[in-house]
Amino acid sequence: MDKLTLSKIKSLKGELTVPSDKSISHRSVIFASIAQGKSVVRNFLRAEDPVSTMNAMRALGVEIEEVKRVESRESKVNISKSIISSRASEEKYKGDILIIHGKGLHGLKEPFDIINCGNSGTTIRLLSGILAGNPFFSVVTGDDSLKQRPMGRIIKPLKEMGAQISGRSNDSYPPFAVNGGGLRAIDYKMPVASAQVKSCLMLAALYAQGDTTITEPFKSRDHTERMLFSMGADIEIEGLSIKIKHNPTNSHLNPFDITVPSDFSSAAFFIAAALLVPNSEILIQGVGINPTRTGLLSVLNNMGAPIKLENIRDISGEPVADIYCRSAEKLYAINIGKEIMPSLIDEFPILCVLASQAEGISEIRGAEELRVKESDRIKAMVTELRKMDIEIEEYPDGVQIRGGAELKGSEVESYGDHRIAMSLSVAGLIAEGATTILNPACVDISFPGFYEKLRLLEIKLR
Repeated sequence: MDKLTLSKIKSLKGELTVPSDKSISHRSVIFASIAQGKSVVRNFLRAEDPVSTMNAMRALGVEIEEVKRVESRESKVNISKSIISSRASEEKYKGDILIIHGKGLHGLKEPFDIINCGNSGTTIRLLSGILAGNPFFSVVTGDDSLKQRPMGRIIKPLKEMGAQISGRSNDSYPPFAVNGGGLRAIDYKMPVASAQVKSCLMLAALYAQGDTTITEPFKSRDHTERMLFSMGADIEIEGLSIKIKHNPTNSHLNPFDITVPSDFSSAAFFIAAALLVPNSEILIQGVGINPTRTGLLSVLNNMGAPIKLENIRDISGEPVADIYCRSAEKLYAINIGKEIMPSLIDEFPILCVLASQAEGISEIRGAEELRVKESDRIKAMVTELRKMDIEIEEYPDGVQIRGGAELKGSEVESYGDHRIAMSLSVAGLIAEGATTILNPACVDISFPGFYEKLRLLEIKLR
């Protein structure tokens, strides 16, 4: 699909589930692969990025069995709080099941060919931590977008640990080759808060002699810490520092049975749509609400958004809830900075759309990391929202947005970036006139079926 056109709609009503958490899906495959024995991953996200991770681990000799899900269409219903209370306990989200036969920390084999990580930064960065610890040769690459994403931030500390790595442009970009093994512990202070970099180094530390300490400038998502701790890794967390201890008498990771919750970053688009489209009321079921991922909820609370968490529970060590949201009578401008940005970094594009409809002038700063994502997300949102008549100013690390303007339908570019495409699609639901999204198929990177979910909520696409 080269383009897709949306029109302004009157309301959104219904219940839905969103795809499984992408970050946890990636990690469950990687960590199960180096566990000692058979692990089961339920509700795995079968999107392009996690599949890249699965293929990478298969290239290293890991046997992964797949049990396909049976698709079921959510019923279109008009919901109320009384319906929510009676239905909230039902676990309706069911995804693919993987049975992964872990090889242990030292059972992986040298890949026969170059490992292609596709568009996935998570795959290439976390995988590099494992490759650095194994005594064989490997080469990793990706698509044209991934080849432009900075890898010096992992290559430099991995080389400090003793890995031999040689990459393009002075060890800065893929493709790069790794001669692993013989790692030593380091005490590393990360210059930027990045869950991918942190996770890469934590995985490498499992192979290192001695105790490795990693310190972040701000707290990033902690799925890696939670999962490795549950597998028996010797990890200590104190403030922003994580110590991975080397224990030569207990150097294996235990297998696990995990159910992956729905992805909050995917839910964010429907939360925003419900808030912005008049006469709307939706329930999003089984969403992960890990506090290192849900900074957007705190921001929306400050904006005056009517959102409620229902049926809060714990699933496989991750907090989960059903999210009830309805149309906002009024949203207020916000000013946020680098302290909270790591917990809502993926939500920046949709937060720009929300800020465009808030009363006052919003500033969203501390997001310079978005310059090197699948696209330059700061420039992308500035460029495309200006086409829709939004007054928006670009900063090196964020934006200033004057809210309250009426959006004008336009032809907008996704830049091949799934989060840009979905954010602009939500903007199109409230814009006057038609909004055409170019290259909307990129949503399959994280949210296969995104537009079908919209149809199920009675959204009309032309």
